[in-house]
Amino acid sequence: MEFLKPIISILTSLIMSFCVLVGIPCYPMGEEVDMDKFELTFSDEFEGELDRSVWSGHYQYGNKTESRKGSYWNQYLAETKDGNLVIPVVYLEEGMGGEGAGWYTAGVDTDSDSPNGFSQKFGYFECRCILPEGADVWSAFWLMNDGVYEVDGSGRDGTEIDIFESDGYEEILNRNISSNLHFDGYGDDHQKLGAKRFLIKNNPYEEYNTYGLEWNEDEYIFYINGVETFRTSYGGVSQNPEYLILSVEMRGENGIPSQRENAPGEEAQFVVDYVRVYQYKDMA
Repeated sequence: MEFLKPIISILTSLIMSFCVLVGIPCYPMGEEVDMDKFELTFSDEFEGELDRSVWSGHYQYGNKTESRKGSYWNQYLAETKDGNLVIPVVYLEEGMGGEGAGWYTAGVDTDSDSPNGFSQKFGYFECRCILPEGADVWSAFWLMNDGVYEVDGSGRDGTEIDIFESDGYEEILNRNISSNLHFDGYGDDHQKLGAKRFLIKNNPYEEYNTYGLEWNEDEYIFYINGVETFRTSYGGVSQNPEYLILSVEMRGENGIPSQRENAPGEEAQFVVDYVRVYQYKDMA
């Protein structure tokens, strides 16, 4: 039966490539990530209070609330509880941080605005978490740097790397996530790969799963629970360090969700067990 292994591997690769190409959600079918070639460079297990010298508000400063699509962001809603980072999605009648009634949540990052911020070029980036559920709600684990805003026809100076976004809750097969790439800013010159969607075997809104990215100078390789979903070098692979972001937001605009309007409904929470980053051993 050994002779069948390469044939099965080729068929699996072809099926994965076809699904990614035509946009059909499928289960991860690729190779397992090889962790032996990495060594740990950053880890937050979220024990004790959230270290705000590492994690600060993503486009939020101090206690000031900012509008984020169909919701509002305030970094102080993100806090640790029972060994997890918890980012809630809550309706606040009285508002918070200078804004009025509406849906509130948060995004936090390890940008250089944080005294002990963290960024890295290349390696393996992984988050273990439970996704928030509900209409309009999605969470994300992603990487960024300022080069994303440079318009030069390439993502080599910086690419928004969406390791995962949980943006498919309203779909019939809603146990899925998407991955994507963006560069050349967010205006008329914006370029994107286009969301690649993958199914998860268990219930990601109730159970922990890991979502990972292997990033080297030649390509990005995406994983769910350590199994490859797809790989790409779209746009030219980013060659600059990027920082980490954990966030939740809602569809809509000006703080008004697209489906819930601006009324109370089911609350949700994004529960993150850990974030870990590894470097290639031969680059240490």
